[in-house]
Amino acid sequence: MIHLLFTVVAAEVVVVFLLLYKTPLLRKLATMGLDRLKRGRGPLVVKTVAGTFLVLLASNVYSMASIGERTEELGSLSPTDQVLMSRHLLESSLIGYSLLLALIIDRLHHYIRRLRALKKNVEAVSKQNRALEEAKSEDMSEVKSKEKEIANLNEQIKLLKAESNARVKEAKAAEANVLAQKKQSEGYHLEYSRLLEENHNLRNQLQSIDRRLSLSDSKKNT
Repeated sequence: MIHLLFTVVAAEVVVVFLLLYKTPLLRKLATMGLDRLKRGRGPLVVKTVAGTFLVLLASNVYSMASIGERTEELGSLSPTDQVLMSRHLLESSLIGYSLLLALIIDRLHHYIRRLRALKKNVEAVSKQNRALEEAKSEDMSEVKSKEKEIANLNEQIKLLKAESNARVKEAKAAEANVLAQKKQSEGYHLEYSRLLEENHNLRNQLQSIDRRLSLSDSKKNT
């Protein structure tokens, strides 16, 4: 039994060192073995072995307590009791160490799995951050291009406004010129009407003078 316990303790110590020291291949193999051990009937077997060890530990403790009671009654340990006490103490120590190492192995395996999960999460988050940064850079480039387009459109709008203002001024000047020409033509029309009237009056006067002259000539001839 003692040889078996030494073997178990040595194997557990090796597993602990494999889990503690960063040797990727060996740690991966040990982790895979523990993963398989915790699947299916593995946990039941482990619990059964742990229960057996606890029973053996309790038996050894009970045996040591019995030897202690006999020692109190006799006043000293006999050679047989000394051998039995040493054997029970060694077995109890080995069982306790094996249980402690099993608990350490279980916790190390749990933390390694959590560490791997956290690394995967960190990698996923880093990938998402990279994707977001790339998207932001693309958005920024698009925003910059849009800003350039907006600036060009604003300049074009300013040029169109200036051209429109110039055309409006030209139209106003043309309208004012048209009004001036209209007023001038109205003045010419009035002047032309006045001249026509004067010409008509002069013709009438000339006709009346001609008539008078013709009458005077007719009188002289008679």
